[in-house]
Amino acid sequence: MPATLKDIAKEVGKSITTVSRALHGYDDVSPETIALVRRVADEMGYTPNIMAQRLQKQRTDTIGFILPTFGPRFSDPFFSEFLAGIGNRAAKLGYDLLVSTRPPGEEELSTYRRKVQSHLVDGFVIVRTRRHDPRIEYLCQADFPFVAFGRTENNCDFPYVDEDGEHGMRLMAHHLADLGHKDIAFIAAPDELMFAHYRSKGFKEGLEERGVHLDEKLIVTGDLTQRDGFRQATSLLELTNPPTAIAACNDLMAMGAISAAQKRGLIVGKDIAITGFDNIPLAEHSHPPLTTIHQPIYQIGDMVCEILIRRIKGESVETDHALLEPTLVIRETCGGNQ
Repeated sequence: MPATLKDIAKEVGKSITTVSRALHGYDDVSPETIALVRRVADEMGYTPNIMAQRLQKQRTDTIGFILPTFGPRFSDPFFSEFLAGIGNRAAKLGYDLLVSTRPPGEEELSTYRRKVQSHLVDGFVIVRTRRHDPRIEYLCQADFPFVAFGRTENNCDFPYVDEDGEHGMRLMAHHLADLGHKDIAFIAAPDELMFAHYRSKGFKEGLEERGVHLDEKLIVTGDLTQRDGFRQATSLLELTNPPTAIAACNDLMAMGAISAAQKRGLIVGKDIAITGFDNIPLAEHSHPPLTTIHQPIYQIGDMVCEILIRRIKGESVETDHALLEPTLVIRETCGGNQ
């Protein structure tokens, strides 16, 4: 049987309370006693009862992350990077990460309600915020801790970290226009996603600032997957007057567009320019390497997680609203590094 606090107390000749406080490093226990108790605990193979400790302080030391997915989206490198940032920071701060997958909608919202009401987690990280987001509305009403990666048009005030996608796509529009492109296509993301709204707005305004009109026939909407990027780009390239440049709302759709162009015998970076957004690890190693907008996905996951845990613990945070500025990364899909 595993050693208990009672066993350690008997071995060192101290009370169970003293042993417990020594193991937790309380300053009302002498350093000599702390050292003795910890040495004996190690020798006896003592493992603390984590569940009992969590019940005692009425916290689970667990944060929740519900991945909004219509299908097998774990293959999306965006989520892999973001989850790694959350998970590693949570582990460093002594927290577990509980990950679930649910399609957006009532089933997803029911999962949030169930986890809140059953006290399975201490707080949530929200990702891919929607313009009118029922998850955020519910958590605000429930006064339950959460931090979002992204903004919304909801009325409630809430903590978030976001990338200025409007500025990022403005940079991309300027870059393509400055290269001399006039017939530019845009593969947007579903407009109910808040980041898609900002990116579309920035791209259109950026082209207007350079005197380039974005033809409505050259605007299509994809589902953020590589497969749909291929499909949408194929339809654009089959037009009587196809675009000379395609800007995609994320890197995976851009990579699908690269495949579509190459299938038609086009040389990407020479016959057509293609760009993305996110700078996922695959972007640098696509063929050719992808011009994109960089946002530090891993670091954002780390940042969101730390803010959430600080809020759970009642600690102060530097800011509840962080808007990060993205940067343009020029690679070969627009004609080489410049």
